[in-house]
Amino acid sequence: MNSTDLADLMEELGAKARAASSGRAARTIRGGHEHALRETVIALRAEHELAEHEAPHEATLQVLRGRVRLVAGADAWEGKSGDHLTIPPQRHSLFAIEDSVVLLTVSNDMR
Repeated sequence: MNSTDLADLMEELGAKARAASSGRAARTIRGGHEHALRETVIALRAEHELAEHEAPHEATLQVLRGRVRLVAGADAWEGKSGDHLTIPPQRHSLFAIEDSVVLLTVSNDMR
């Protein structure tokens, strides 16, 4: 059984995001071709974003720390620590309203 200390990882990635010119840092904590799910912890510095990109499979986003805005087409959602969202299957972007850390879970299922 594998275990990840999310509190420590959030601190580590938050520090890396603050130091990075891109304002972000990430680590996949579970995934690969042998798994049905890929889970990635992403830290975003305030006022930085993951630019618009495709959502090829089912995905969810859990806000672990901070506040973020997910935009998909004409729809937008603002989430805070503890919120969970199913990401719509269309192009979307993620913007950090304040320093934030999220857990992105993506299905590798190609049905």
